[in-house]
Amino acid sequence: MNPLPDHGEQSYRGSGLLQGRAAIITGADSGIGRATAIAFAREGADVVISYLSEHEDAAETARWVREAGRTALLMPGDICDRAHCANIIEQAVREFGRLDILVNNAAFQMTRESLEDTPDEEWDRTFDTNIGATFSLCKAALPHMKQGAAIINTSSVNFSKAPPKLMAYSATKAAIANFTASLAQSVAERGIRVNCVAPGPIWTPLIPSTMPAEQVESFGTEVPMKRAGQPAEVAPVFVFLASDHASFVTGALYPVTGGTPML
Repeated sequence: MNPLPDHGEQSYRGSGLLQGRAAIITGADSGIGRATAIAFAREGADVVISYLSEHEDAAETARWVREAGRTALLMPGDICDRAHCANIIEQAVREFGRLDILVNNAAFQMTRESLEDTPDEEWDRTFDTNIGATFSLCKAALPHMKQGAAIINTSSVNFSKAPPKLMAYSATKAAIANFTASLAQSVAERGIRVNCVAPGPIWTPLIPSTMPAEQVESFGTEVPMKRAGQPAEVAPVFVFLASDHASFVTGALYPVTGGTPML
């Protein structure tokens, strides 16, 4: 990617907000997932790095986690597979003896001109990856989570903007926001908090790999700040929602959009 995304490798400074906690982050090989893994590790958390098959990228994330003095557990595999989702949770609990934070961040999207141009299998994959896996991972994780634990899902500014060329993706991001609000109410009395982050245009590998070149060239210029955000500018919101500073925050959606309002 040109320019390379900033994941906070040189800038993020931790202050012990997540000391001794264990976290799972899906899609942690790159982008927002990598930035969140680096931030969590520097705040004192051990991290499960869940990813599809980008082994070199995932190893780079793991290197940063370990340089922060924390344990990184690599878990490759397809989260569309419910058995794999269950295995991620089981391996995390086996490795760390606890599960404090689940970040559902992995996503799939493709740009299509129309609904007729959208292959059935692509529609299914988008839903299976973005909302199906969120359901499976939350369901498997909850029995292991105690009071003070946090689930953070990744929605998108597109859940309300609903761009016509990202129909499947936008629909899943709306589902994630709604699921988050419902689940938060369901588990509030157990002391488990559930929130979601709604990024706007963030410069990650998902952008050049799924959008036409002309859209990539102008990516981010449509927002009031007139630029794309960096993964390092999103990760601190995940840290806040995972930490005790957000002890009275649940069922919320936090926009990180460069000024695009989400009312």
